[in-house]
Amino acid sequence: MNTILVVDDEEGIRFSLRGILEDEGYEVREAASGEEALEDVAERRPDLVFLDIWLPGVDGLSVLGTLQKDLADVPVIMISGHGNIETAVSAIKNGAFDFIEKPLSLEKVVIAASKALEFKELKRENLSLRARINTDQVQRLTGESSSIKQLREQIGRVAPTDAWVLITGENGTGKEIVARMTHAESKRAEKPMIAVNCAAIPEELIEAELFGHEKGAFTGAERSSEGKFELADGGTLFLDEIGDMSLKTQAKILRILQEQRFERVGGRKTISVDVRVIAATNKDLTAEIEAGNFREDLYYRLKVFPLHVPPLRERSKDVPLLMKEFTAAMSREHGFKPIGFSDEALRVVEDYSWPGNVRELKNFVERMLIMCGGRTVGVDDLPPELARGAPTCARGESGEGDLAGLLREDVDLKTARQRFEAQYLASRLAECDGNVSRLAEVAGVERSTLYRKLKALGVQVSE
Repeated sequence: MNTILVVDDEEGIRFSLRGILEDEGYEVREAASGEEALEDVAERRPDLVFLDIWLPGVDGLSVLGTLQKDLADVPVIMISGHGNIETAVSAIKNGAFDFIEKPLSLEKVVIAASKALEFKELKRENLSLRARINTDQVQRLTGESSSIKQLREQIGRVAPTDAWVLITGENGTGKEIVARMTHAESKRAEKPMIAVNCAAIPEELIEAELFGHEKGAFTGAERSSEGKFELADGGTLFLDEIGDMSLKTQAKILRILQEQRFERVGGRKTISVDVRVIAATNKDLTAEIEAGNFREDLYYRLKVFPLHVPPLRERSKDVPLLMKEFTAAMSREHGFKPIGFSDEALRVVEDYSWPGNVRELKNFVERMLIMCGGRTVGVDDLPPELARGAPTCARGESGEGDLAGLLREDVDLKTARQRFEAQYLASRLAECDGNVSRLAEVAGVERSTLYRKLKALGVQVSE
């Protein structure tokens, strides 16, 4: 049953409207002043408001302005016994759905209420449709590596629940994509996901950004404003780079996460919200806790369901798939001519450690499309940082491969294979900064087996 709030200082008008609307099957509430109306809507959201323009104290147009700011989806029909064209135009410009003059016509009241509620339902369906479209367009995690398959499975498990999620991973790995996938596959998908970069907001402004503020709360606060928590009500709040939040703000966030209630900066009114929180960080929060930079209680409050996004160097087999996806998307969007990669160039690209992760790979693909559109990319076309990572075992001093040198020597197959493996592993170990575990992933060899092979081949490993 739809609920309608009737706001008028004349008791007879309220009585007449109540009778008309209740006969049509609506639930009706009354308010005799603008102040009463604002108190009423703060406690219980109506579906429609009939609002008199001429009210004692806070007038109808002022109430309309507040409703448009706080309850923009609730239609308002203005009523007045002193109606004129200017007043009607002013009301419509300020967001009123319709304007009815007194004395009120039963037929006009019923038709206006019906149209206003029908319009509200159409807006709701439109927003729902747009949310579904946006959900369909959410970027997905590309890759067939075991770590990405496992991550997609974990997202599928946690997304339909209301559990809070803590996403960890290096910069550029795609933590925000994971957050958006989690929201898109949740029961909150039709509501907004509001993202906040905690590292990008100055300390003195982050509270107002998160919790909102009242007019005059600080210098420059010329009007009241909703915070991110209010905007995310019913949906998801994504707190990116949570590890960069100050201890003072962490304490306030913890209280709000526990109670789902807060006050705006400079305000006294308690606001309740229903928000699912997804947080992300590129920092080791356990180390930050030990260093006294992050609250342990907040860490465990957020870490209901942890998700880790692996760096690109740990899933090098996904590099060609990502390159293909980026190439197709950018060619469509910007009209770039397609490119291919020579076998040698592709090996160099796959073997590169990609310290900037997927973000760096995407930038690289865009650069190659601009520079080499319409042809095959060779090793000489690669940026210097990638070219320096080309396998040393592939080329000798004269540009001739070490394999060619082995072929000119009088060595048997076993010796040639051992020497080639030693050169290959020594080169790759240097690229991995001496990290044997990383080398094992790159070479596709078990760590224990790799240690024995390095020792047998005489490849030096720093302890």
